[in-house]
Amino acid sequence: MARIYNFSAGPAVLPEEVLKKAAEEMLDYKGCGMSVMELSHRGKEFTDIIETARANIREIMEIPENYKVLFLQGGASMQFAMVPLNLMNKNKKSDYVNTGQWSKKAIAEAKKYGEVNIVASSEDDNFKYIPRLDPAAFSKDADYFYIVTNNTIYGTEYKEIPDTGDVPLVADMSSNILSDPVDLSKFDLIFAGAQKNMGPAGMTLVIIREDLAGKASDDVPALLNYKTHIDSESLYNTPPCYSIYMAGLVFKWIKEKGGLTAIKKLNHEKAQILYDYLEQSSLFSSPVQKESRSMMNLPFLTGSKELDAKFIEEASVCGLKTLKGHRTVGGMRASIYNAMPLDGVKALVQFMEEFEKENG
Repeated sequence: MARIYNFSAGPAVLPEEVLKKAAEEMLDYKGCGMSVMELSHRGKEFTDIIETARANIREIMEIPENYKVLFLQGGASMQFAMVPLNLMNKNKKSDYVNTGQWSKKAIAEAKKYGEVNIVASSEDDNFKYIPRLDPAAFSKDADYFYIVTNNTIYGTEYKEIPDTGDVPLVADMSSNILSDPVDLSKFDLIFAGAQKNMGPAGMTLVIIREDLAGKASDDVPALLNYKTHIDSESLYNTPPCYSIYMAGLVFKWIKEKGGLTAIKKLNHEKAQILYDYLEQSSLFSSPVQKESRSMMNLPFLTGSKELDAKFIEEASVCGLKTLKGHRTVGGMRASIYNAMPLDGVKALVQFMEEFEKENG
């Protein structure tokens, strides 16, 4: 069967070059006679894999020396607890911005460990925008300030990163990590699940300012303590070896494509093509406020549940897969992560034009 265009929000499309390289090395990784899935995580071969992956992500993201790079398990959802367990340790207080389902889950988890101040929320309009932030609402004695930089379900993203002063800024970047360059000096801890822009599910990337670690209370389990993983260089227990290997291949792919500046340019071009069509369409529309629209996840609607269902079914037949929107938004959603080729977006828009002529 020919490859389709996969618009899934995650696990998501991976670069074909990466998949072919993984297939080539599936049974025999660099002449060792074993698959990466069979390698000891303490052995020479895997040590090279994880060290190279760490070096490449540091180069790609220009990560300063005083930040540590961790490859962990538990998904981004595990970080909802790890963040407060490690950082809410002085005043037992934190600030959160509520921009969707994933921030709501993080807020619920943080409330188990201390006071949570909801600085702003866009729940009043089903999270169709990033709320404006008033620094006067920030807690000066918060142990950290938490945002989700891109909201996969609702198709919104931050265009400006808040200045939180001396309060550490924590960001869930699961669905826009590596989509464009990031000024890490604005953040103190970022994390991201791998299954959007980095590789298959199973690995979670954490980038943490080193001095934030080591302050968790003694009753925090070792596996939930960032210091544990810093000291062991992500090898305290058996890590998600194959996911790290695949992420490492993606990091190399990004370097070969020209780095994050080149990736950002292509991502903007892809998103602009689809948004431009939505702006002039009389059938399809975006539910997201213009100033908050995401480059990675683009919801769109016809205004009719029956037409939406027909569109999804007919698009699937044409090789445009997993376009069904999240149940809380409805309609369709095109997730156009780094690995989605430009031709995939053009094929989607062409199909939308044909569908509108027949059904508009």
